[in-house]
Amino acid sequence: MPHLTVLYPENWADYQLVDSGNGKKLEKYGPYLFIRPEPQAMWSPKLAESTWRTAHAEFQPTREESGGQWLKHKPIEESWVMQYNELRFRAQLTAGRHLGVFPEQACHWDWIARLIHQAHRPLQVLNLFGYTGLATLAATNAGANVTHIDASKKAVSWARENQSLSGLSQRPVRWIVDDALKFVQREAKRQVVYDGIILDPPKFGRGPKGEVWEFFDLFPQLLKTCRSILSPQPLFIVITAYAIRASALSLFYSLQEMATEIGGQITAGELGLVENSAARMISTALFARWEAS
Repeated sequence: MPHLTVLYPENWADYQLVDSGNGKKLEKYGPYLFIRPEPQAMWSPKLAESTWRTAHAEFQPTREESGGQWLKHKPIEESWVMQYNELRFRAQLTAGRHLGVFPEQACHWDWIARLIHQAHRPLQVLNLFGYTGLATLAATNAGANVTHIDASKKAVSWARENQSLSGLSQRPVRWIVDDALKFVQREAKRQVVYDGIILDPPKFGRGPKGEVWEFFDLFPQLLKTCRSILSPQPLFIVITAYAIRASALSLFYSLQEMATEIGGQITAGELGLVENSAARMISTALFARWEAS
């Protein structure tokens, strides 16, 4: 039977989960404090209300999924630079309540970098739904050649800017605006293979030509196609999923089926963030990852 685990990052300097409670979380991104909705925080905040009132902005949600707006209480730069270890990247407020970085995924960045460093061989890595590119930069900084796919031209441009900020402009990264499933299907026909695959599929999305992505309809097909583009000696596969009505067991068994006949080890569970006081943890996403033995 699978053993599920909870992973959380421990090496952040520019991000903190300061406090949480009453359906919200207070977070520090670089020099700024923000309040965002957090339905899981059904407890009471530990810090005084006066501390929460020092926030620079708060996201006010509407009834539409991911809908809402930012209410600014203090002046904020349009964008600012943050850092995680050797990676530097731009953060900013977005319409979808996010800021261009998912801090909990630093667990994956460290894991990916460690496996690439230890492999001591040339590696090809594919990052699907790559967003602003931090997993891509972690992989290329560790020495891999990376192909980065996202349906949003704006996200890919942001990711390329982060590459420059990190001083990695000379590293071999292919930046491609495309539908993830269609790209993988074409790669399979071309018999292109990858040693590592990173997947961060949304619950719902649209491709650059209006292609509809729905997680439960298309993820099994995508994963099956990804199996056909794995190299003869694959190194890793990592899947992260947000806002879906499923268990980490769903990802575990999907990845287990994909990895049949290639051995290796699968870990699955939840990604979380720990409050600055180390008193409580908020689960943010489901994950499953496979690595070669």
